[in-house]
Amino acid sequence: MYHAHIYFDLTQQPIAEQIYQQIKLSRIDVTSIFPLVNRRVGPHDKPMFEVHFNDNQYGFIEWLDQHRAGLSVLIHPVTSNALADHTSGAYWLGEELAVHTEIFENCETD
Repeated sequence: MYHAHIYFDLTQQPIAEQIYQQIKLSRIDVTSIFPLVNRRVGPHDKPMFEVHFNDNQYGFIEWLDQHRAGLSVLIHPVTSNALADHTSGAYWLGEELAVHTEIFENCETD
């Protein structure tokens, strides 16, 4: 399982909404898509929306890279080590943004 976090500034919200709708309406192989969050949440430094997918067998990462319209995207695995998932296990499309890892200090790890 993987998460993709698509980040946007509030001025870019229409672009994020368009990408969100493209994902929802397409036949892209995702397991879940969550609504736009217009504020910082968790370790994320900017507003974002989140997409869950099992793997890249059907090219979702490449599709997202082609359709992200300049927005930054954090892609990470989902394991029992959330800190590693969001840092050493993370992959970025576009500009790498700050991730507030202090939120993971009390999380369980392997």
